[in-house]
Amino acid sequence: MKNNHHKRFSLPEFLEEIQNYNQIIGIAEIARRYFAMNAFDGVLTTIGVLAGNYLAGVRDLSIPIQTGIATSIAMGISGLWGAYLTETAERRRELSELEKISLIDQSDTSIGRASRFAVIVVSFVDGFAPALAALIVLVPLFLGPMIANPLLSYALAGGIALVGLFGLGIFLGIVSEEKNLFGYGIKTLLAGLLAIAINFLLGAH
Repeated sequence: MKNNHHKRFSLPEFLEEIQNYNQIIGIAEIARRYFAMNAFDGVLTTIGVLAGNYLAGVRDLSIPIQTGIATSIAMGISGLWGAYLTETAERRRELSELEKISLIDQSDTSIGRASRFAVIVVSFVDGFAPALAALIVLVPLFLGPMIANPLLSYALAGGIALVGLFGLGIFLGIVSEEKNLFGYGIKTLLAGLLAIAINFLLGAH
């Protein structure tokens, strides 16, 4: 008769275990940072896609939609893969150093399990955030047949991108417990306005 060594958790126990992992590693803080940083990248990259197609005179919205989707998929895969490899290497290094100090194999300890869980969560957030941000910005283009004006679709998508950047700035301000949330929002909004301005300046020549 074989013993079942796999512990089964009920939902409350599972949530408690996740909370324990978060206390050990600080997963929520890391995930918030990755989410904001990569959503920011996703919005700015999509602004580039929109500006490039608009300045090239593309009025068939299926083209920027296809380009935007392809770009969001590439960013998602890049984020997920890069975060997985980076976080795995970082967590293994930390566990290895801890094992040298404690002279105990940490693989099956709470710290070891928390490290593996952190890699999964951070990788998912890193891949999901830029792809989701890009697709949200593209919504007015998906609604192109209903809007019936390609230029208005471009303008609405650009507006969503700028509002999204401002919102991310507010989010970062809340995370860092800044008093001047509006100032944080303006800082991230300026990045989007700068990207648009440079694209239009280059397109004018």
